Amino acid sequence: PAYGFGQSEELIGSVIKSKRDKVQILTKYGLRWNIKKGEFFFDTKDNQGNSVAMYRSSGKESIIYECEQSLRRLKTDYIDLYQIHWHDKTTPARETMEAVKSLIDSGKVRYAGVSNYSAELLEEARRTISLCSDQVPYSMVNRAIETDLVPYCLKNKISILAYSPLQRGILTGKITPGYTFNAGDSRVDTLYYQPENIERINSFLSALKPLTEKRAITLSQLVINWTIQQPGIASALVGARSPQQVEENVKAVDFMLDAEELKFINKQISQLELVH
Repeated sequence: PAYGFGQSEELIGSVIKSKRDKVQILTKYGLRWNIKKGEFFFDTKDNQGNSVAMYRSSGKESIIYECEQSLRRLKTDYIDLYQIHWHDKTTPARETMEAVKSLIDSGKVRYAGVSNYSAELLEEARRTISLCSDQVPYSMVNRAIETDLVPYCLKNKISILAYSPLQRGILTGKITPGYTFNAGDSRVDTLYYQPENIERINSFLSALKPLTEKRAITLSQLVINWTIQQPGIASALVGARSPQQVEENVKAVDFMLDAEELKFINKQISQLELVH
């Protein structure tokens, strides 16, 4: 619901009408713009351009309310996977997970998942509820989860839903040195989009291009395929700005990189050093 202040769920609800049995719906809770309760997250603007404060809010009453609103917007009576958006430091994990468990018991939610949870937070949450997934950032240039989170999830059979596998576009090869960003583009303030790192990442991608030429695939398809073949990764959540990009992305599962190709890619990754 935080994407578009509910509009994203309304759009999905209109699209899946009469097709509910053919899809799985994954949505989130715990990021509120219409309540000043919980942990302040950031200021933004709503669909009308008005300033709005976003709060991480995952108290029991808030979660129950959010679920009812999501069901209404999605025009369904159950959600397949319900995920907390971010941990709310003002609310005990036990209270949050007890609320979701009550939604599962009532049939409004089928499975519980989390987002942006560390191994420590997963352990705390699992004392109250069975979790099937953790949605976290992961890419060729952002592999922090491999140290603690991946081993924990593998051991406890929790799936990892990797978001930003293309690192917000830079691993497509389309962000080259000297690229002009639009005003307000937040990527310019991140590690991966510093001028020297753009150069280094592009040099890294150049080393992978022979593989794309050999297989007649795009860099994006290669990166996505590499991502879903990594230990613990159940799926890659890839953004798209056009139907054409969606069609390109889904072709990333039409092939599988072999062991030698993966070894070559991993060697190139190990040699990539970013400037911090």
